[in-house]
Amino acid sequence: MNSISEASLGAMLGIPAGTPLTIPAMCRGLRPVFYPAPNMSGRLKVFSRSLQSAFEALGIKVESPEAASGPDGRILAGRVVIAPGVFPDNELAINRVSTLYNNIIVGIYDEPPPLSGQSGAQERLDAIVARLARDMVHILIYVTAESWTICTMNGGVAVFQTPLPCVEDVRRTLVPKLTAQVVPPRPKDFMIREGELSTRSPFFLEAAEDFRRSGRLWEKSPVLLTHTSTDNLEYRNGYYRRIVRRYLDERSGMSYGFFARQLPVRVEAAVPVAYGDTYDMAPEKDPGGLRVPVRVEGTVYMIKVPTVRVLTTRSGCKKTAVEPLRDLLEIGMEDGRPYITTPALSEEGTTPRPSFDTLTILAHALGNALVASILLSISPESTFARRLGESGASLTHWHGYPEEENLPDGYFMHGTANPPVSCSTPQSAAYSIIGKIEGLEQALQARSACTRGASGYMGDVHVEPNHGTNIIGVLSLSETAAALNP
Repeated sequence: MNSISEASLGAMLGIPAGTPLTIPAMCRGLRPVFYPAPNMSGRLKVFSRSLQSAFEALGIKVESPEAASGPDGRILAGRVVIAPGVFPDNELAINRVSTLYNNIIVGIYDEPPPLSGQSGAQERLDAIVARLARDMVHILIYVTAESWTICTMNGGVAVFQTPLPCVEDVRRTLVPKLTAQVVPPRPKDFMIREGELSTRSPFFLEAAEDFRRSGRLWEKSPVLLTHTSTDNLEYRNGYYRRIVRRYLDERSGMSYGFFARQLPVRVEAAVPVAYGDTYDMAPEKDPGGLRVPVRVEGTVYMIKVPTVRVLTTRSGCKKTAVEPLRDLLEIGMEDGRPYITTPALSEEGTTPRPSFDTLTILAHALGNALVASILLSISPESTFARRLGESGASLTHWHGYPEEENLPDGYFMHGTANPPVSCSTPQSAAYSIIGKIEGLEQALQARSACTRGASGYMGDVHVEPNHGTNIIGVLSLSETAAALNP
């Protein structure tokens, strides 16, 4: 990562310093603890020993439960609890940690995963989430005589056709999932501006119809998963139900995928600068605002970071049947601080629940502004920069993957080689901006090859391995939906 510094990502998005973005960094920070059930099958014993050996081969220190526990007997924050086997209620791993926020818990089972060729994507997801809730874990691993499968709360599934985990599969797939925890954003983390979103503005009215049209086009697609209700899940007791509701910030469930419309933002042309060493890639803040250096094809540009505003769906709504006055919120990033603005005509007393993917949505909006600024410097005739300033951009996330040859003209793909993390994590937000710069470089290389190139840049496609895709650009939501659902 040499296009933008971690300090700049932190200044723009609040990503904590030291957040591991590479697999070696993830390995260095991982602290697993094995907490086996009282009675494990022979298969799980062998699998657990093999997994521990793989960790050790990667230089990951495995701690004993005693060494990883504090004076109160609870496992210390930051440890990943590996819990193979089936536990009685009072011995679940959740009882050995302080909260679900502080430790990732992994359940491992000697049984096939709840995935079949006959069940639909929503049915499979419901089955995964039901097991997560029943056993109070974040990640599931299913082990059979021929394979092992990882399932996560965002619907991600990774299958390995080996009975035991090999070191490379653990490194490339499991380690990122154990490092990048999904934690839903909470309203207290935002500035809340109640009733300040105008629902009669031309942009809101046009965007509201765009959300509706897009939802109708996606309605029959199996890859835009809709909603999993927490009320319909089976919990072992009321105490565990309350823990899940608290972890989800009192949400009634989890919806998957998102639609968003970035409001128009006019940017200043980026300024090429003479330096370029990593020591000179620090952000600068002055009375005029935040400026960040971005390296593109060996040249460093200093860019003024604007305020970005995005109209998006609230957490838990049905994306294929959006009710604008109830389901749309404005989120934004202003001077490094996130905010939520609720509609002027929304129901009083309702607490807005930001999308799990809020940080990634804002990262894409900021990334669009950075790219537009660079394009104004390199290619002043850029259609992307002009249209971002006039009508904004759209953002769509779904749980599928497009074929590159089917992408809209001017959209550049990135992310296929990234560690497989959820789009609800700081890592995903960082990859969104880094990848967008990579997409711009692809456009510039295409220009050098005498194709449309930079002036033809219209957006990007951010692939998230084992999870889904974000497509961002100047097409509307409904135009994007039509292109992906012919």
